[in-house]
Amino acid sequence: MGRIKTTPIKRRTLALFKKYHDSFGNEFNDNKKHVDVFVETHSKKVRNVIAGYITRLTRKSSKG
Repeated sequence: MGRIKTTPIKRRTLALFKKYHDSFGNEFNDNKKHVDVFVETHSKKVRNVIAGYITRLTRKSSKG
């Protein structure tokens, strides 16, 4: 089983994904840099969770 994302993380991530869908790709490190540009996060952990979730969403959307 994986870790559960909190509702604020999901809301922020889905808003970013809808707005900047073309900027994100399948690579976590690239997405991490883009999240730094688009959102001012309070911690590295929050930034990494958002970037990881965006990476998962982009991979899921490219499959099907």
